[in-house]
Amino acid sequence: MEDSLRQGFIGIVVQSRECIEEVNRILTRYGKVIRGRIGIPNREDETAVIGLITEGTNDEIGALTGKLGNIRGIIVKSALVPVIKRKKENEQ
Repeated sequence: MEDSLRQGFIGIVVQSRECIEEVNRILTRYGKVIRGRIGIPNREDETAVIGLITEGTNDEIGALTGKLGNIRGIIVKSALVPVIKRKKENEQ
């Protein structure tokens, strides 16, 4: 498989706060592909939404989303595009 970089976002819906420790453990393990993170808790029903901005290979991001998606009470969706390398102005 090609090692080209992908960037995009991952949306995580936490339906049960019981699994948040496992989610955080996985996010820490894959921290090198996470460029940004925002978490919005809903205290009324103890759910949460986490948004990640990512950059990494298909394998890295696939492993991250796969591990998250295997947790009961977690829904994961992602959208990725290839990273386009642009030449700098002084390059010909």
